[in-house]
Amino acid sequence: MEYRRLGNSGLHVSAVGLGTNNFGGRLEEKASARVINEAIDQGITMIDTANSYGQGVSEEHIGKALKGQRDKVVLATKVAMAVPGGPDRRDTSRGHIMQQVEKSLQRLATDYIDLYQIHFPDPETPIEETLRALDDLVHHGKIRYIGCSNFSGWQACEAIWTSRTIGLNSFISAQPLYNLLNRGIERDLLPFCEEYNIGVIPYFPLASGFLTGKYRPDEPAPEGTRLSGPMGARTLTEENFDMLTKLEAFASDHGHTILELAFSWLLAKPQVSTVIAGATQPEQVKGNATAGTSWKLTPEETREIDDITKASIRR
Repeated sequence: MEYRRLGNSGLHVSAVGLGTNNFGGRLEEKASARVINEAIDQGITMIDTANSYGQGVSEEHIGKALKGQRDKVVLATKVAMAVPGGPDRRDTSRGHIMQQVEKSLQRLATDYIDLYQIHFPDPETPIEETLRALDDLVHHGKIRYIGCSNFSGWQACEAIWTSRTIGLNSFISAQPLYNLLNRGIERDLLPFCEEYNIGVIPYFPLASGFLTGKYRPDEPAPEGTRLSGPMGARTLTEENFDMLTKLEAFASDHGHTILELAFSWLLAKPQVSTVIAGATQPEQVKGNATAGTSWKLTPEETREIDDITKASIRR
């Protein structure tokens, strides 16, 4: 496993991370533990969750699975989304953050969180209020670093500018949707992160499974898969299948799989620190870890892939 520095911080994370939004939903406690243990065995140190995943159960599963091995991982969680007992909206107010961090610490069975991220921007709370609350938590030792998720370029810029202007701890990372089908962050967020050395943590690197090759044109999505629901209408398009066919051919011509291509292309971006990939079985964890380390793209290969997928920059 390769390890990379997370943005401008002193924190190092595995190039492939583990996403846990299936914990507490599709996975019960023992199955979640098997996935986490396999991740640790594969050298994965970055474990990403949120207080809203499984209505908090994801954090509970992680806390129980990490008993006796907390020091082996970098724990990242998030706050902002509606949760039971809280406002029915996104909330990054001081009161909500202070309440939710305590609940996350309890569920994760730890006294500190390595990376605490704002899950989505909150249009009703001034960013200064949010950042002051996060800064206090850093000084209290309850969180070590802070980051954002699903922020646009200008929103991330506003947060960084505010932190620097008034002398607060600042975001070291941004977690956006980013994959071969969705390159929209290259218009503004990615250049900003490159300029200010903010670590990029892509989620949905496989486009909800589309880039594994298990979805085929003119065939219904396999029952129970993520794209068998409403999300499938946006992804299972003629344009995307045409792009997939070209990417599969490119990978095959170079002796690799589309799975390896999806990870390798992201990890070829210098600003990408770790790629968050979900898994429901230990075998998937092993496959993701292997895919993330099996192919080092050359600049020429990267340019060819960029040319195939250039239409996805508009998304």
